[in-house]
Amino acid sequence: MELLTIGAFARVSRLSPKALRLYDELALLRPARVDPDTGYRYYAVGQLGRARLVAWLRRLGMPLVEIRAVCALAPGEAAREIGAYWARVEAETAARRDLAAFLVDQLTGTLDTSGREPMMMLELKHSARTDRGLVRPANQDTLYAGRRLLAVADGFGPAGLAASGAAVAELAGGTEEAGTGEAGTTLTALLWTGSRLALAHIGDSRAYLLRGGELYRITQDHRVTPQDLLLSKALARGLDPVPDLRLQEPREGDRYLLCSDGLTETVPDALIRELLVAGAGPGELVAAALAAGAPDNVTCVVADVAVAAG
Repeated sequence: MELLTIGAFARVSRLSPKALRLYDELALLRPARVDPDTGYRYYAVGQLGRARLVAWLRRLGMPLVEIRAVCALAPGEAAREIGAYWARVEAETAARRDLAAFLVDQLTGTLDTSGREPMMMLELKHSARTDRGLVRPANQDTLYAGRRLLAVADGFGPAGLAASGAAVAELAGGTEEAGTGEAGTTLTALLWTGSRLALAHIGDSRAYLLRGGELYRITQDHRVTPQDLLLSKALARGLDPVPDLRLQEPREGDRYLLCSDGLTETVPDALIRELLVAGAGPGELVAAALAAGAPDNVTCVVADVAVAAG
């Protein structure tokens, strides 16, 4: 079996030696041989196909945890997974483009309303509740519920509360950093413009929409890295987070729920829907999590879209 040094393999695969060492640690691309005395890595020529696939997927921007899953698939399944990933990227890019254009128009006062039917003036009526739960020694969740901004942040790590608090403070107009050291936070927020809702989401807290009796989850969970130390998408120092962004067109009678995973890990979506349909607020949702054992902090913000008074 012909072996290449890590330097030679890096040149032909177009992966840096630093990247190859990282992929070895992540069990993504193991060397064919490691010298027992020097620890020097050697790679087989036959590994070039996998190495080039990893390099191409990194150029696509695919996270390492997803690349590892794709590389474990048969070619046909891998192709379908890559196609599905790129479809998500295009959808997220289109949503960010639309949101950016909307915010530019909103902030510059150039929003074009010509040709639109007169809209009812809507408002958000909100309530919120947070609880330490039954197991955790402290509550690291932070919530914000104001006239224009709703937010839930779930901190993790040694300074999780400081991280979640800083993220919400920054969103609400503060200047603190979102995370320090191995601390970080999720963040799910809705910004009310008076006619539309702008959603920003990163991490595994969630946002739901109840419309016409049907419950829709409008965020996608961002999972944990292979090391199970940090969320693959979270606000933390040392990470380069890119939140999911989208616009929501609210309707009278809509109910929105923002919650930390302390609710969704213990209360199934079917029960969440049942409670929201019945008009339950955050207190009843938190109570359902407590009744199920509540091993984590639980935070809920519920907002109802209603016709503005007067």
